[in-house]
Amino acid sequence: MNQNLQIIPCSRTPREVSRFLNVSYGIYRNDPHWVAPLLLDLKKVFTNVNPLFQHAEMQLWIAQRDGRDVGRIAGILDQHHNQTHSEQTAFFGFFECENNPGTNQQLFAAVQAWARQKGVRRLLGPMNPTTNDECGLLVDGFDSPPQLMMTYNPRYYVDLITAEGFVKAKDLLAYHINVAGIPRARLERIAAKTRQRSPQFRFTAVRRKTLVADLVKIKEVYNAAWQDNWGFIPMTDAEIDFLAARLKPLLVEGLVWIAEAAGEPVGFMLTLPDFNEALKPLRGRLVTPKIFSVLPYVLGRRVPTSCRVVTLGVKAEHRNRGVEAVMLAEGLMTSLRLGFKTAEASWILEDNVMMRRLLEPFGGRVYKTYRIYERAV
Repeated sequence: MNQNLQIIPCSRTPREVSRFLNVSYGIYRNDPHWVAPLLLDLKKVFTNVNPLFQHAEMQLWIAQRDGRDVGRIAGILDQHHNQTHSEQTAFFGFFECENNPGTNQQLFAAVQAWARQKGVRRLLGPMNPTTNDECGLLVDGFDSPPQLMMTYNPRYYVDLITAEGFVKAKDLLAYHINVAGIPRARLERIAAKTRQRSPQFRFTAVRRKTLVADLVKIKEVYNAAWQDNWGFIPMTDAEIDFLAARLKPLLVEGLVWIAEAAGEPVGFMLTLPDFNEALKPLRGRLVTPKIFSVLPYVLGRRVPTSCRVVTLGVKAEHRNRGVEAVMLAEGLMTSLRLGFKTAEASWILEDNVMMRRLLEPFGGRVYKTYRIYERAV
């Protein structure tokens, strides 16, 4: 059955990366929920412009049968992860595969051999390419498209990965919030009550024109607030600048907030409109007649029906004082004003009890689950 199957190593040259990324189009040809990532943006992740490659390396493979590319996988070795967690771990990521156990087996065999050669003891993934990017395999919630910068995959991937001996390492949760159903007066009361109780906190909306100045504060909060989280990898200044440049065109005033106390940045929330709704018809490519369907979103004449709370965190010493609630309430009030009907908060670690309790009073409910898998090398 797999006599004509070849596993082909690829470099990170533009031509081979394009071939690597194009594998997904065959996998999702008839899937109504898949949203192709914008290739112009995604290709940047694989170039040396990405500061990740100052401390990480990546190897790509494509599975080809009878002249047709039917699968792909990447191996990633991030020294910052291993230094932070005192581990010898490699990631697998960007996994796509036809529904064929033989193809799947040979793709993972290639990663396994590469990882063993690198001297690591564990494979962890999927990471695309780290926990600071898209990660996790969708294991529950296949009935709707993914939100911006969240993964998506066929249901059969669960069987393919577990068949290779991978077991659950951690679940990541996505919460659905019915923004249109939340009374505005309630949100205003939540924000006002906390501001009154803790007047030392100052909340400022981040705008595109202030982003460069605000990045200094964001960097400080990000690496401090998330440092104790499972799988967290601190981001370098260059990595945060790289991500900010990619996200800047998507920023909307009133959805991104910084909290400060006595001039010290203590909290940060990033919410983005779910532009996947606009991007879906493009199938990852800007040079297409369908680009005109995106123009109303670009010009602000139309907004997506949903938004995604990407990041919400507060430094440990300032938690449980309502800072998170104020930023979330302010973001949801902006969402109401802009006309968003729903919001997704993702991803949330399954054992992040504090964040899960915060979302429930806002009507949050788990509607998608993503899983990180691990296996010994």
